[in-house]
Amino acid sequence: MTMQSTNPTTASPTKTSPTTAKAVIGANYGDEGKGRVTDACAATMSKPIVIRYNGGAQAGHSVTDPDGRRHVFSHFGSGSFVGAPTFLSRFFVVLPRVFVRERAELRRLGENPSLICDPGAQVTTPYDVALNRAIEEARGHQRHGSVGVGFGETIERAESGFPLTISDLADRSKTNAILAAIAADWVPQRLKRLGLATSDSTIAQITRAREIAAWRAEVTTMLAGLTIAPITKAVRGRSPLFEGAQGLLLDMDHGHAFPHVTRSNTGLQNILVLSQEAGIARLEVTYVTRPYLTRHGSGPLHHELSRLDFARVVDPTNLPNPWQGSLRFAPLDACFLKTTIHTDLRAAAGSAVTVNASPAITCLDQLDDTAFIRHGDGSLRPVPRQHLTRLLADITTLPVGFESASPQRRSGRQSGHRPTTTLAA
Repeated sequence: MTMQSTNPTTASPTKTSPTTAKAVIGANYGDEGKGRVTDACAATMSKPIVIRYNGGAQAGHSVTDPDGRRHVFSHFGSGSFVGAPTFLSRFFVVLPRVFVRERAELRRLGENPSLICDPGAQVTTPYDVALNRAIEEARGHQRHGSVGVGFGETIERAESGFPLTISDLADRSKTNAILAAIAADWVPQRLKRLGLATSDSTIAQITRAREIAAWRAEVTTMLAGLTIAPITKAVRGRSPLFEGAQGLLLDMDHGHAFPHVTRSNTGLQNILVLSQEAGIARLEVTYVTRPYLTRHGSGPLHHELSRLDFARVVDPTNLPNPWQGSLRFAPLDACFLKTTIHTDLRAAAGSAVTVNASPAITCLDQLDDTAFIRHGDGSLRPVPRQHLTRLLADITTLPVGFESASPQRRSGRQSGHRPTTTLAA
């Protein structure tokens, strides 16, 4: 299941369209270090443009540049510190409040990145956020692991016949009509479908006028700060770099343990669709992992540990919060990682796009001298830190092209294990 735009891109690639691109995909449950890999990759490319091919405001990709500036990227691509513009594809869900706040934060850091948005990208409303939180709270101990920003509810609404796209926002009367239909029809329908209270007071709380007024002001500010255009125009004369959100184990079709997944395709599926539309014939894909597993939110985590004895995990991004709780940990299962990556690579079978893949390993600075990796026989074996990249290459049968021992770009380096792509800063 893939969310399709109500305004699909139909323009044909031109002679100035790129023919090759890079992609950064999380190999686990998210939080693998995709931001730092995207930043390092963009720093080596000529005229890069970062393409957000899935997800939305729930993404949080941390980047620290060589000068020490740090930002957690959500809507804007993680190549922003090196001047790369961002393209939000039609598979991305836009939340005006987060967009406006993030642009202001980047400006305080001295950046004013350019952002282009596909006309068919769906837009989150206050109704979606309120419904999302009401639903997750009602689940109690059976929560699905939502971040509480209305991402899944936006997609549910759009697929149920109440879409609101970026292009719709340009027409105020059309926006008003859509909002009225959402409030009068969709909200009570959704509450009833879920078996939640549908009293007038409940609906009134979800459709509070002041929230809608604030959202309208944010929409106005947001539209003044972006350009609406299809991918064929956005990538013209640029080097595309696809940046994923969440990880393969949260993919809505192929993830691990439904319903604890995201309403998004987190791997190659969307990338291949967008690549063919843009005339891209070759992809260099990097699958990112830490040397251990993390999960932030509800859902199973096999062999979960209360803490990792072999790592000093420092993660200022994934702090405890009411919606996801605390960051959770488990040893990395190397054979499971291989299966996950190669399952995603099957999406390219029969595609017109050629895919070369390599895994990347981040957060090596957080390890003691030895990490403990789970193998195919279920055993937990010590692996010296300096041998981890070799082990990753051997088990996944793919050449490891990048390893990171710092949150800063300058510490990213080519591993030397037959890399398919140079990500060194």
